[in-house]
Amino acid sequence: MKFTVNRTAFLKSLSDVQRAISTKTTIPILTGLKLKLEARGLTLTGSDADISIETFIAADDDNAELQIEQPGQIVLAARIFSEIVKKLPEKTMTFEVTENYQTEITSGSASFTIKGLDADNYPRLPEIDAEEKLEFKGDLLKQLIGQTVIAVSTQESRPILTGIHLVIKEGELLAVATDSHRLSQRKIALPAAQNANYDIIIPGRSLNELAKMIPEEADKISLRISENQVLFDLGKTTFYSRLLEGNYPDTERLIPKTAETSIEFNAADFLAAIERASLLSHEGQNNVVKLVLETAVQKATIYGNSPEVGNVEEELHFQNLTGNDIEISFNPDYMKDALRSFGQTTVTVAFTLPLRPFTLVPSEDHEHFVQLITPVRTF
Repeated sequence: MKFTVNRTAFLKSLSDVQRAISTKTTIPILTGLKLKLEARGLTLTGSDADISIETFIAADDDNAELQIEQPGQIVLAARIFSEIVKKLPEKTMTFEVTENYQTEITSGSASFTIKGLDADNYPRLPEIDAEEKLEFKGDLLKQLIGQTVIAVSTQESRPILTGIHLVIKEGELLAVATDSHRLSQRKIALPAAQNANYDIIIPGRSLNELAKMIPEEADKISLRISENQVLFDLGKTTFYSRLLEGNYPDTERLIPKTAETSIEFNAADFLAAIERASLLSHEGQNNVVKLVLETAVQKATIYGNSPEVGNVEEELHFQNLTGNDIEISFNPDYMKDALRSFGQTTVTVAFTLPLRPFTLVPSEDHEHFVQLITPVRTF
């Protein structure tokens, strides 16, 4: 096996594939990177059994400057190989496998030899035979992931909550995540897939890694689903993830349908105020801030109190306040995550009772996106 390639182009493909490679896997060969060279180009594969990523460098890709001398395949220790490639002195590198899987990497005057493994022992990628595929705009899929993955649980005690629940039916995709303290739900229309019908749970970690790989200019990303795997096709790169097994909780009933009090904020201004209030709450034992709404005098005040350090009080700017007076305490980190997901827009925050979950929705489009936060009992 022997080829020469542009180092920058190769590194970009390598960094994508490395997202799937873990040092903590129970299958030793999966700490490695698989390279397969054929007449049509070079395929790089990485996997940790949960996520698998495969990317292709075509022989006719001008940027890659790939020159194929002898086809073959090898598995190399991913971490050390990546470090070597990053440190090579010239813009091109030559890669050659000799006897007993010895692999020589040369660039300019630098030459490294590392030992590889037999690629025939590398696990096969999942086969997804589903004919039906759904298509998304890259930026829309990236946004949907960013808006929901923040509410995914990091606790392995309830594995089902470490995923994002996707329900596809009647030409619409519903994505929901909750860690039982907060919830994020986003809907998008799928006009081209009226007949598709799926109910799946994808690990939040998988979607987080996928979002990092979606290029800004990605026009179209396709999705295919099998019994226990999902495949995203990004063009030159394919991204596989296992699906979580089990039934996701019925989250629809958690979202209040009515409100006793509602207020409109500019999301960026409200976020800045929460960040100021949390400066002190983070220093204390209890990471809590309190919001007090007084409708009669049209006043909204945020309080942060840390007995060990001090307190903060700030009167908030808002657009509209209606309903009953309310005092409500919450984790400011949850509120910051929620507000960041809205970007530069106006949000409506709706409350029922001081100890009941409250919602945040974009004022212009409250049908398709909602964040829900459970308050904190402070007495």
